Amino acid sequence: MGADGGPSLRRRAVLAAPSLLAARPEAAASQDRAVDLLLVLAVDASGSIDADEFALQREGLAEAISNPAVLSAIRSRPHGAIGVAMVEWGSPGGAATVMDWQRISDAASAEAAARAMREAPRSRQSYNAIGDALVLAGGLLANAPWPAAERTVDVSGDGPDMRSLVPAPLARDALVAQGVVVNGLAIEAASAWRDGRLAELYERDVIGGPGAFVLRAEDRRDFARAMRAKLIREVAVAPGAKA
Repeated sequence: MGADGGPSLRRRAVLAAPSLLAARPEAAASQDRAVDLLLVLAVDASGSIDADEFALQREGLAEAISNPAVLSAIRSRPHGAIGVAMVEWGSPGGAATVMDWQRISDAASAEAAARAMREAPRSRQSYNAIGDALVLAGGLLANAPWPAAERTVDVSGDGPDMRSLVPAPLARDALVAQGVVVNGLAIEAASAWRDGRLAELYERDVIGGPGAFVLRAEDRRDFARAMRAKLIREVAVAPGAKA
């Protein structure tokens, strides 16, 4: 794609990014009890992923979020609950929320979230605009229905940031400045990004905050294992602590 909105649009978007995590409305804090973690799953739905790979990815997410080990990690925390939302990214400025906030505290709520992940329609995406997904994730965190001491954005993808209106490092820095941790899952399915090359780019451009980390999946068949390990680490280990 040619034009990306131009320098002025890019500057306006960057200036807006730090305000995305302004204090959440008072009404939100009064809704229901607190959760231990607010987690936005930012998932690659770009054109590099065909229908079969997309199905594997969605199933991997559903399997991970409802896995007994993940649920055990959730229950080990003080409130015994987390909030999870899911966005898909790809097109510049086109990141989309495909699953709104779900509260997970037991097997039934985990299965409900897994079902919502499986059944959500695929959004229309192209290219690789991770920064714009981070901006959208910031808005979701700012307006979450429950208060939480920890907020994390979990970016998974098979390519680096390429065409964001707000470049990933700038969007990442805006989130980190507000106390959000950004982690990454690098799906190194393409030969151009294998052998840790994509993970290195995620370390440089995407992740940030206390204890931020990148995990690698060799391909989409390895996605469920990697995502499960990632969720356990995110849920069970407080930011800044050693895993």
